[in-house]
Amino acid sequence: MKVSFHGHSIVKVQTEDKTILFDPFITGNELTDLKVEEEKPDVIIVTHGHGDHLGDTIELAKKNNSLVIGNAELASYLGFHGVNTHGMSIGGAYQFDFGKVKLTQAFHGTGLVTDNNEIIYLGMPAGVLLTINSKTIYHAGDTGLFSDMKLIGDRHPIDLAFIPIGDNFTMGPEDAAYAVQLLGAKQVVPIHYNTFPPIKQDPHKFAQMVEGDSVKVLEAGGVIEL
Repeated sequence: MKVSFHGHSIVKVQTEDKTILFDPFITGNELTDLKVEEEKPDVIIVTHGHGDHLGDTIELAKKNNSLVIGNAELASYLGFHGVNTHGMSIGGAYQFDFGKVKLTQAFHGTGLVTDNNEIIYLGMPAGVLLTINSKTIYHAGDTGLFSDMKLIGDRHPIDLAFIPIGDNFTMGPEDAAYAVQLLGAKQVVPIHYNTFPPIKQDPHKFAQMVEGDSVKVLEAGGVIEL
């Protein structure tokens, strides 16, 4: 299984027969190496409804008949737009043909800002545990630090975690370093930084805050094999 980072919060998981894409914010993302017209995901997992995570989900899903997984309200909204969805709620898990997905809590906001200056509520933000062939990936989504990260790590040993470090909208490097201790993940990749001025960070400084060598700083397109 190949797991790659593609700027901001985009993560791609490639198994023998499936391509799974997290938070496909491609259009307007200057840090990504992906192009919408080249991506063919079988599954899209969206952590929450902000535009920099929902991104190109609707276009990609319609073009590729992708299954989109997200919280129940977000799934309903996407369903109204003709997208094939599977809605879930925090704490719930489901065994799909490609692996098991479980939603965890995340402390953040959500909602889509429309062209009419309205905000559409799109359910609670979430983190995601994805388990495939006994390997578990944790995508924290957008979140602040919370003590139950230890519970998540204790209940679900994590092989690879994607953790936001940008600050301002999520936890910053110091809190993220503490989150790494709580989670106990074997490998950690920092995400959600440098896309916009308020979240400018040096990921290598974050790596220095974490004991050991679990942190892997990836450029867009960087791959880890599990």
